[in-house]
Amino acid sequence: MTQTVTPELRQWIIEQSTAGCMPEAVLEAMVKAGWQADVAEAALEQTLREHLQKLGAGRSAAPAPAQAPSSREMATVRVPEIALAGSPRQLDAGDRMVEVIISVTQPRVVVLGGLLSHEECDGLIEASRPRLARSLTVQTATGGEELNPDRTSNGMFFNRGESDLVRRIEARIARLVNWPVENGEGIQVLNYKVGAEYKPHYDYFDPAEPGTPTILKRGGQRVGTVVMYLNEPARGGGTTFPDIGLEVAPVRGNAVFFSYNRPHPGTLTLHGGAPVLEGEKWVATKWMRERVFE
Repeated sequence: MTQTVTPELRQWIIEQSTAGCMPEAVLEAMVKAGWQADVAEAALEQTLREHLQKLGAGRSAAPAPAQAPSSREMATVRVPEIALAGSPRQLDAGDRMVEVIISVTQPRVVVLGGLLSHEECDGLIEASRPRLARSLTVQTATGGEELNPDRTSNGMFFNRGESDLVRRIEARIARLVNWPVENGEGIQVLNYKVGAEYKPHYDYFDPAEPGTPTILKRGGQRVGTVVMYLNEPARGGGTTFPDIGLEVAPVRGNAVFFSYNRPHPGTLTLHGGAPVLEGEKWVATKWMRERVFE
């Protein structure tokens, strides 16, 4: 029997995706409802692809994907997660209490107050100054690094655990997001002058790029990000999430955490660093990987 994919089914798929249902859950529901597995999978991929293309058509900074999501892109993995059951106002980070300022479910975004002390912010800035250079981005076409005109900042990486300050912050983050220290990349510090920005992008590595398998050998995909604000620019410099209309103000000592359980735009984790309009901005970023990062 031939099954016909109707406009009503396509609309239902879009509604489920918009509501935060994972693609594999939608696929399972379709099969349970009587759809043949191959028909359901093809309908799901085509519908999501076309929907994402429509969303991306009006957003020049984030082109729509050229092809339907692959099975690897649709598969979800375990991710770092902050314990928010019971809607706590504060979280025990081991050596200090951290406030919950904003919590978004889909995508998972949590704004944290007081993750770092002012002294720790100053310490990261001063330790990074002698090592700053023009920021590079990972080149997924080759697995190397490159200068990217979308990222106009200066930056450096601390080695994981290279100082008492770095170890203390790494342990605090690991406790908060329930993720092993060894699964994290080294903390990166970035400095943005007036006009500097990082245009909207995703932190995961694009599975379609030829260099991604090489990158993934060092710990697998990125699955979570913590951006820590080390100072407060007079104007501008917020962290934007265009898909959900959220902008997080850069407040000294605060941070924003977000996770992404598959390397696909459907995670709604498109984000960027808005241009600094007055003053300068200092941030520290911690990325988490699926496995031990070496």
